[in-house]
Amino acid sequence: MSLTDTVRLLPWTGPEGKPCYLAGDGAGFLSRLADNMEAAQLGLAGELIDEAQQVLESRAWTPGELHLLTVQLTEALGNVHRIAVSRGARLPAPAYDDLDALDKPDEEDEEDDRLDAAQPVQRG
Repeated sequence: MSLTDTVRLLPWTGPEGKPCYLAGDGAGFLSRLADNMEAAQLGLAGELIDEAQQVLESRAWTPGELHLLTVQLTEALGNVHRIAVSRGARLPAPAYDDLDALDKPDEEDEEDDRLDAAQPVQRG
């Protein structure tokens, strides 16, 4: 895999709101900056979850507080989603070719399940 095959979605957008990407091996200054920004965004999202739980548990909020909370949660969720997409895109491809095989049990597994179901349960 060459450096141009490894592209990272960065945790910020360009001036027009378009996604920014970084090509490289992940060891440079911009990669470290992106790592630090992702860590900060994830930390803030965690703090916001705690704050949202406190606001909801108090059951005494104003419409303005709910609006602000919704705006902040939406922004945090967008950041976390971008981080998940970025990290997911950089994961290695699965070693198996047939993803459907994971959802379908083998015939032997089905037979074992039928045999297990036919066995009486012994209690000691």
